[in-house]
Amino acid sequence: MALSLEEKILDPNQGVYLIGTTPPKLGTDEAQLKVIAEKLLGRLHEIEYDGVVIYDIQDESSRTELPRPFPFKQTVDPREYSRLLKDLSHLDVITYKSVAQRSKAEFSQWLDETKRDYKLKNLVLVGSPSSQGEIKLPLSDAYQTLQTHNESFFLGGVTIAERHANKRNEHERLIEKTKQGCEFFISQAVYNAQATIDLITSYARTCRQQGLTPKRIILTFTPCGGEKTLTFMEWLGISVPEATKWRILDAKEPLNESIRICREALDLILKSCAHLDVPLGLNIESLTNRKEEIDASMNLYRILKATMELSLAEKQIASLSA
Repeated sequence: MALSLEEKILDPNQGVYLIGTTPPKLGTDEAQLKVIAEKLLGRLHEIEYDGVVIYDIQDESSRTELPRPFPFKQTVDPREYSRLLKDLSHLDVITYKSVAQRSKAEFSQWLDETKRDYKLKNLVLVGSPSSQGEIKLPLSDAYQTLQTHNESFFLGGVTIAERHANKRNEHERLIEKTKQGCEFFISQAVYNAQATIDLITSYARTCRQQGLTPKRIILTFTPCGGEKTLTFMEWLGISVPEATKWRILDAKEPLNESIRICREALDLILKSCAHLDVPLGLNIESLTNRKEEIDASMNLYRILKATMELSLAEKQIASLSA
């Protein structure tokens, strides 16, 4: 019998390979929603993956004064798209939920509906993108609500290596989120390998010092086809070192160059963190709906999955011969 996504994530000897996507825009009717879902799954049919991550897209303009490179469009309820993808693919899904806009009572009701009406279990809760504006429910209160709720969920959290590069405390956030119920973490898109290595190293050392078993960190990667996508990545807070930026923009084929950069980044992370015993995973997304970037994300997925599987196999061989 095939393992569930939860079982794979919790087993450090298993690889975990995910595809990230956003729900279609608000107002998409049920028939068209199914067409879009089937088109996505048709594209994914040629690869082997463990599940789909469905994001809850928010207008993050409060986080920065810079103009948004792509206009913000509200989407259909991520739960609706999650349920559809789960029913059509017969694979597990992970559904993101931004919690800041609802009161504690409203969030508790949302949890009831999510289990009862949508039959969804795997969640990643996301806090407010900034401290500006009204926050009805802080992330810590949402975790507490979930812990005391009568339905059980498999909970993940977000991790941002860039935050660690600035504040040096992201590893402490991971440990605190684990105490609040998180069983895994999904990173922001990686373009700064060293920031990710520093985070994983700090996390592994602190877990060892405190006698804790590290939770799985699922690393997100995305292709970049040119200046507009790169500007959007930087607007989202993704750290792109200057040399990497020019390497993409000055390349004859920026998309292919970005794939090479992601491959090198993952390879460096795997080699630098192999001794730390932090289970890793892979999540591939396309930040735009441009066909060439979506196609490139499939190519990126194949290359990075092969890279991670080789690393996992080498680790298992090493442990057998130890």
